[in-house]
Amino acid sequence: MRTILLFSIIALISIFAVSAQIPVSDEAPRGYMLGPGDEVTGKVLGEPQFDFVSTIDEDGRIEVPFVEQPIMAMCMTERDLRTEVTQLLGKYLRSPQLSVRVTKRNSRPPVSIYGEVRQQQQVDLTRRAFLLELISFAGGETEKSGGMIQVFRTRPPICVTPDQPVSWGANGTDVPSRMYSIAGLRQGSEEANPEILPGDIIVVQKAAPVYVTGEVIRPGELAIPEGGLPLMQAIAMASGITREAKTRTVKIYRRAAGSPEPEVIAANYDSIRKGETDDVMLKPFDIVEVGKAPKKFTDYLLEFATGVPNRIPIPIRPF
Repeated sequence: MRTILLFSIIALISIFAVSAQIPVSDEAPRGYMLGPGDEVTGKVLGEPQFDFVSTIDEDGRIEVPFVEQPIMAMCMTERDLRTEVTQLLGKYLRSPQLSVRVTKRNSRPPVSIYGEVRQQQQVDLTRRAFLLELISFAGGETEKSGGMIQVFRTRPPICVTPDQPVSWGANGTDVPSRMYSIAGLRQGSEEANPEILPGDIIVVQKAAPVYVTGEVIRPGELAIPEGGLPLMQAIAMASGITREAKTRTVKIYRRAAGSPEPEVIAANYDSIRKGETDDVMLKPFDIVEVGKAPKKFTDYLLEFATGVPNRIPIPIRPF
């Protein structure tokens, strides 16, 4: 019993020791900072004539009753504005009890999340948020994701703090953007998990396609997953080849740079399956054609006897 208790105490000490190594920021979050278009409501206890509802103009200023000049409210928090207005109303009231509240947040457009996510949506940011959190909020990426995320910065950020990103700077009329890796996000890379600002557009890129045709069970379009797509895996994803497939020569038609004619790559399916030759990594927009082998005499006899074409699928164990 004492031994169990001793190990429990040691475990607790270890937990607290690890927790103490985690840095904790001494800087408290400032809260929502005001911007053009925001509506602010102020109320003075017992003095309704000093109450106000005002909208911050495009210059970042706000008008308050009995205050001669507009107040620069840009990038102030509710607390900052309350302190400023309280001091100005002190000319007319003794120790005014003022409350200030942002009633409409119109200065920050929502973040848009599109592309290969499970729930495309727009999100209003009320605090600092990062890419991984927003992708998770949208349900994560789909199976057709190509492993890259493009973030567009549609407008310069306002009220940034020293540790926040600045404008990426658009060239001419182009909207600036940056690419981030989903693999980097999964590995916890800080570089792959940037802070997202209001108005940003997040697009999870769709994987480039390849096409599998001919003597396979389910011909059609396939998405190249993150990490690439070998030929054998592509055929397995098409549910395997048929009995009539010509397996010695599988043709891959590939776009050739600077030529209207595609490059033709011949792969020996049987040799790859036996491990005698290396598998072929497919590239975006490749067309895989599994040809039809010439019929043998026994095939004709089987068709004649059964009245059914000899088309039996050959299953392939997925990789």
